Amino acid sequence: MSDRRARIAARFERVTNHDWLSPTQWRRRIVFWVGAIVVGLAAVLFARAADFASEAFRGMAAYGRWVPFLVTPSMFALLCWLTQGALKATRGSGIPQAIAALKVEDDGFRSRLLALRVAAGKMALTLAALLGGASVGREGPTVHVGAGLLYSLGRRFGFDEPAAAGRFILAGSAAGLAAAFNTPLAGVVFAIEEMSGTFEHRMSGTLLTAVIVAGVVSLGILGNYAYFGDISAALPLGRAWIAVLLTGVVGGLAGGLFARLIIPSATGMRGVLGRLRARQPVVFAAACGLALVLLSQLSAGGLYGTGYAQARDILQGHGDAGPLFGALKFLGNIASSWAGIPGGIFSPALAVGAGLGGNIAHFLPGADASAVVLLGMSAYLAGVTQAPLTSAVISLELTANHQMALPIMAACLLARAVSALVCRVPVYKAMADALIAQYAAERDGAARPPSAP
Repeated sequence: MSDRRARIAARFERVTNHDWLSPTQWRRRIVFWVGAIVVGLAAVLFARAADFASEAFRGMAAYGRWVPFLVTPSMFALLCWLTQGALKATRGSGIPQAIAALKVEDDGFRSRLLALRVAAGKMALTLAALLGGASVGREGPTVHVGAGLLYSLGRRFGFDEPAAAGRFILAGSAAGLAAAFNTPLAGVVFAIEEMSGTFEHRMSGTLLTAVIVAGVVSLGILGNYAYFGDISAALPLGRAWIAVLLTGVVGGLAGGLFARLIIPSATGMRGVLGRLRARQPVVFAAACGLALVLLSQLSAGGLYGTGYAQARDILQGHGDAGPLFGALKFLGNIASSWAGIPGGIFSPALAVGAGLGGNIAHFLPGADASAVVLLGMSAYLAGVTQAPLTSAVISLELTANHQMALPIMAACLLARAVSALVCRVPVYKAMADALIAQYAAERDGAARPPSAP
């Protein structure tokens, strides 16, 4: 009888200790779900505010061609000055900050990159950059904000153990991208390919749930939409597949060059430019803003903002961005990145790819022009990020097009291989490694005993 009671007691203990009945696990799930809702709401609010900021700049620019010459360099200088101190972590895309925080299991380092003040500053300063006409996007900053919100919420409710905090960072990043683009599958793929490089089995359900909840919030407020509309382009197997080769090579070369130029330690920021930026960062940022305005004078619609409207028009076959739009937007994105101001590169990269794809389509009259433009967008994004799977899935979900799956994946894989010849380390990884190296140097310096007098 005693053996039977012991077996019953042991079975009861196993049942009550099961993950689904554990109070700690349920508390963690609730925090994840609430956090995903907050991330979704923040992404929608950020998207609406970004559209408003871009429209406000266009309204100011409509008063005369001289307005951007005053507004844009001044805003670049102001943002550079504001991000010199406590808000330094708000600079750039925000994805490298999330990756670095995921890799380094140090609470002080993570808080410095993902604190709530950093998340709030990231949103506010990115909106200010768009208000000033900067050629930046909001998707990377949304990833940064999502990681910061879920990380801070997890710590607030006691989930500050390094591995647990890392799961909150990963889920917040994925939810942020999914809600920003309304692309849930891309959010999951991004977390696997770009953020962590692995997919822990225990994390799969949590990650998917966070992405779904954030996506549902965005869907409920904005409705079921494709970012660039429903594009019914197709590329039948045959001679038209030359477009895959051309867009893959061109997108990979251009994307790799862009990535190499915006990595601080790479060729683009060495020598005279690097010294000038180090000595006079505010003046250098103002000069970058002036360069963007001068480049915009050569473009029919300007190079300001995310480039979403121009990319949509090129993709849908109407509008007149001009034959030089892709090359000019490429240079405008470099100017904005070199300034060191807050803002992402996803949407501007898609705009550059659309321009390059439109150029390539002129040499392939037998191919569907929209299909070639879509390939150009996908390939250039893959060239910049060296994340072919994420780039392919984003492009497919943004256009609600499944007929182009095979050519898009082929172009992205080719672009990634070509890009690696130009820039050996993926851009987000290189920037995250720079943040980690800076942290290691500061830690070693603090740990080194003072020298004897």
